[in-house]
Amino acid sequence: MTNHWCRLVLVLVMSAFVSRRLREVYRRTLWGTIPAIRRTYPVRRGHAVARVLQYRGSRSPSVGELPLSVFACDMAGDRYLQGRRDLEIPASCNRNRLSSAVDAVFDSSSRGLHMATTRSKENQQEQAMKPEQPAADQAQEGQAEVHFDAEALVGFYQKMVEIRLFEDGASRGFRQGKIGGYLHVYSGQEAVGTGFINYLEDGDRTITAYRDHAHVILQGGDPNAVMAELYGKGTGIVKGKGGSMHLFHVEGGMYGGYGIVGGHIPLGVGMAYGLRYRNEPGIVQLYLGDGSIHNGAFHEAANLAGLWGREGLCPCLFVLENNQYGMGTSVERATAMTDLGRKFESYGIEWEQVDGMDLEAVLGVAERATKYVRETGKPYAVEALSYRLVPHGAADFLEKYRTKEEVRKWREKDPITTLYQRLLEMGVEESRLEEIRAEAKEKADAAVKFAEESPEPDLSELTTDVYAPDVAVATAG
Repeated sequence: MTNHWCRLVLVLVMSAFVSRRLREVYRRTLWGTIPAIRRTYPVRRGHAVARVLQYRGSRSPSVGELPLSVFACDMAGDRYLQGRRDLEIPASCNRNRLSSAVDAVFDSSSRGLHMATTRSKENQQEQAMKPEQPAADQAQEGQAEVHFDAEALVGFYQKMVEIRLFEDGASRGFRQGKIGGYLHVYSGQEAVGTGFINYLEDGDRTITAYRDHAHVILQGGDPNAVMAELYGKGTGIVKGKGGSMHLFHVEGGMYGGYGIVGGHIPLGVGMAYGLRYRNEPGIVQLYLGDGSIHNGAFHEAANLAGLWGREGLCPCLFVLENNQYGMGTSVERATAMTDLGRKFESYGIEWEQVDGMDLEAVLGVAERATKYVRETGKPYAVEALSYRLVPHGAADFLEKYRTKEEVRKWREKDPITTLYQRLLEMGVEESRLEEIRAEAKEKADAAVKFAEESPEPDLSELTTDVYAPDVAVATAG
């Protein structure tokens, strides 16, 4: 009996001890007390990431980092604390003391502390409105910014509207089952391609991934032939053999869309090197998406570009079209370094950001960057922060990975709508802009009609334009 009571007392004592220790651990965690913030890597233009650590009462911060507690801070503007993963802070957390801790980091940073530079998606958007001035800009300091009159902007507006309505027509064809394979449209990103391709010269080349319809059209490709290619018809721009993701228009300097993520990046870098190796004056505009920058092919090619660029032998302009998602995976979920342009720094490549939803901003950066690459033979990179206003592909109609509210907010930044309002402010008649839209709609409808009425490729096309020798082709059955 005595032993029984002794065991019971021992259990009670141990329970009390464990309970006390659990309360102690809770009090030392993020939600029980004030977080501390430690410094890590060099800051870039006033941006930092505050990593929230455990704080043990009145002692110094511990080194135990909480993996989901990452906050982005902007030291250049208003001080704020932005949850990077929609983290809900419980009521038990002392928000005032939390903010005070962040302010302390800002004060310390002004005295020379350095922190990591990963930013949230919202911070990336804000930074795009205030792009950094890179080496290319510094080299041309004192030159006036690029400005276009209303008439020139009307021309750009027409191109962008034609692309948008072409893509709308292609999407309808896919949903109706008339387009096979897969389909990726450019809606929402028109300002990027329109702005950069405007500065191409004879002998220049472009290469891009699978969202390639706009690039071909902007470089002089016939919309009828492009639409016919999407339909897999013999009148297509590559005779019905490429489809949506593998368009080519060599006459206009467009050397392909590529379906393999990142697979075209080494090709573009190689083309740029080849131009200088043969003493040809052209440059290469290499378009890539945020999803491809994590691919090994990117890093290998960027390294070579940086090496060859030191000798002025790689006139390659990387145009990173960051539309916030690699298929259904957001940038924040794909990489710890969401400041994607920083990845070019590892290979000695200068870079800058631009608001890819603002055509005039894109034109200004594109003019400067293109001139820099052309004159120096060195690679350069521009991260264009944009957003696709449509699903990743025509079959991605559920879009569970992003909210309707997010899409609605970005639609307010639609580059075509923004330019439309800008033109009205400049005195362009609304009736003229509506007439342009009506003409673009007729042009897109004509392309669809042409594609639908075009014949299928002849069976003999199976053995043309391929490396294998001609062989007899018999109809199955």
